[in-house]
Amino acid sequence: MTMSPPVPDADRPPTARFAYDRWTWKEIAHLLANLPLALAGFVYAVFLVGVGAGLSVTVVGLPLLALGLQGARGFGRVERGRARRMLGVRIDEPSPMTHSRRDRGFFPWLWSGLKDPVGWRALLYSFIRLPWGVVTFTVSLVGLFVLWPVLPFIARGLTNADRAMVRGLLSPSDELERRIAELESDRGVVVDTAAADLRRIERDLHDGAQARLVALAMDLGLAKEKLTADPEAAARMVDEAHGEVKVALQELRDLARGIHPAVLTDRGLDAALSAIASRCTVPVKVSVELSARPAEAIEGIAYFTVSELLQNVSKHSRARSASVEVWRSGDRLMVQVQDDGVGGARMDGGTGMSGLAERLGAVDGLFVLDSPAGGPTTVTAELPWRGRTDVAAKHVRS
Repeated sequence: MTMSPPVPDADRPPTARFAYDRWTWKEIAHLLANLPLALAGFVYAVFLVGVGAGLSVTVVGLPLLALGLQGARGFGRVERGRARRMLGVRIDEPSPMTHSRRDRGFFPWLWSGLKDPVGWRALLYSFIRLPWGVVTFTVSLVGLFVLWPVLPFIARGLTNADRAMVRGLLSPSDELERRIAELESDRGVVVDTAAADLRRIERDLHDGAQARLVALAMDLGLAKEKLTADPEAAARMVDEAHGEVKVALQELRDLARGIHPAVLTDRGLDAALSAIASRCTVPVKVSVELSARPAEAIEGIAYFTVSELLQNVSKHSRARSASVEVWRSGDRLMVQVQDDGVGGARMDGGTGMSGLAERLGAVDGLFVLDSPAGGPTTVTAELPWRGRTDVAAKHVRS
């Protein structure tokens, strides 16, 4: 028995030849195992379709079918694993069945299960495998005793058909379904985030500027009543009201800055990030190296990401210094925030890290946290560029 040379590509076994190497034996074993596995899958598929269709007019039929399609996903997972081990086929796992967080419940789950393309293709795979399993099992078994010299070539031809079936029916369809699932989930994140922002703005207006303006109107009404009877008291009340107006205006400016700061629109990320860095309780070095400006929405996400991270630095890090770096890498906008604090930050630690990761994920971004105990903490955010043509200055500011 002669062993073949190492295989450079796991998806391409060595050329078949008149020798029984490890690849040939693995392919023969795969073909012989086709029949029992195909029989189990066929029985499952027939039972699922028969029972699910027969009971579809009742309240249990459609949920049973949805559950059965999830089970078909399990069959597909087993077959992909077998193809990886026995045939060297490297196939990504399809994305899990997901739906928006705001759509949690029985009926969204039922609808997602019934329209799951991964489950339906795995079910189709189980249907067509039984006759193929009979053929491959019979040919391989006979070949071991009758067609021994040419069996390696026969096994290679049959397993190439197996490889094609696995790739065609059990692999993600050109990443389309993966992207659909991701976008459905991201849509829920975006909607939830927008709703939370609207509630925050409403709360800030109600508890802040609105309440202050109501009190101001009442004070001015009292000052008007005292204007003739007690001019000095009225003057004092007007002076206090003037101070309240200044405070209300500042609160409105802060609220507007929380929606979308004017400095970001007018002067870009460099000036906007320098402004929020100046409000941090630790010294922050800001370095922005961009030859052009990304899309306005991407700028906004980058700005608010850095803003929240610097708030975490002020509140939790006990750092002596921090830095913010922004640069472009290909078609991605890179943002990195680092501090020399105590570290130990976690995605589930109550500092808003998981929310930031979800927001970035909603626009095809990435969020990486590196925060060992004792520090330093480094957060790297990656966003799609989606740029515009106006140019931003390139410089470093401390």
